[in-house]
Amino acid sequence: MRLTCVVGARPNFMKVAPILRAAARHPELECRLVHTGQHYDERMSTLFFTELGLPQPDVYLGVGSGSHAAQTARVMLAFDEVLDQHPTDGVLVVGDVNSTLACALVAVKRSIMVAHVEAGLRSGDRRMPEEINRVVTDQISDYLFTTERLADQNLQAEGIPAERIHFVGNVMIDTLLEHRERARQSNVLRRLELSSGEYAICTLHRPSNVDTPSAAANTVRALEELARRLPVALPLHPRTQAKLEEFGFLQQIREWPSVRIVEPLGYLDFLALMDQARVVFTDSGGIQEETTALGVPCLTFRANTERPITVTEGTNQLIGLDPNRLAAALDELLAGKSATGRVPEFWDGRAAERILAILIASCGA
Repeated sequence: MRLTCVVGARPNFMKVAPILRAAARHPELECRLVHTGQHYDERMSTLFFTELGLPQPDVYLGVGSGSHAAQTARVMLAFDEVLDQHPTDGVLVVGDVNSTLACALVAVKRSIMVAHVEAGLRSGDRRMPEEINRVVTDQISDYLFTTERLADQNLQAEGIPAERIHFVGNVMIDTLLEHRERARQSNVLRRLELSSGEYAICTLHRPSNVDTPSAAANTVRALEELARRLPVALPLHPRTQAKLEEFGFLQQIREWPSVRIVEPLGYLDFLALMDQARVVFTDSGGIQEETTALGVPCLTFRANTERPITVTEGTNQLIGLDPNRLAAALDELLAGKSATGRVPEFWDGRAAERILAILIASCGA
């Protein structure tokens, strides 16, 4: 069986790494890795590939940034040529980025099997481009691998036949558990002059939080509430940094003594920071899952989440976009009143093995 795995952005790396690692134990599988270059920073990509033990991509498309339409179209055109040159029996896509939808569309129009890892997650907010990518990719995929049982229900409610849906667990957590001990050897806390259990991490990058002056001002007010209570490690996404500078907030933040602004971190350094944080403040979907697996409190600065299990079973609180709600949640947490969560079912480090077992059995590899 020839399987083409697609990555387009750093969160995809963590999802594909355990699949490729598990595939190496199956000589009947021939896996190729295609990197679309949807999000690309040479230093960070090289670092992530090295830390996660990923092989160098067989193909790098280099599509770069652009509008959603332009980026999706460029990926489709480039990936179509890849499949001309390297025929495949199946295309495996992960997550919800534009590359996920684009490559799934190209494959299905060629009658090539499509497997979607992390299927069925729904925020219910169709203003999010990622939500559109999720819904459409799921509709055209042959194998839908889910991280939580509510995702199975979402798919069935949308008319997906039950035999195409497979609850396998969370490949992001496969990667986290594989590398947690290595991450504990990181010296990132010493470099940032932070003490274990006595700081916060903040990662905010969604357009709804940073792309307009009013949204950015609201986000900065929330960050200020956090910085009043704890030292804060603030890895800045390049677009977030550019917007904060454009709107005149970046210098203000730099003057706050409790905030450590840092460049985007490698996987191991960031995992080490999360693992030892008192709280994580974020608008990232993946971080909601990782903090749940680590047992670290997470406060999510969004009105909705496509990962509800992190709220119902995990350590995540959805606080909306009100800095006052953040302040109240922080005060409860620091007073020891926050609830502890549990690790969800099948978030056990073996999701990739389940995915490949299903594909091999179903496709006769």
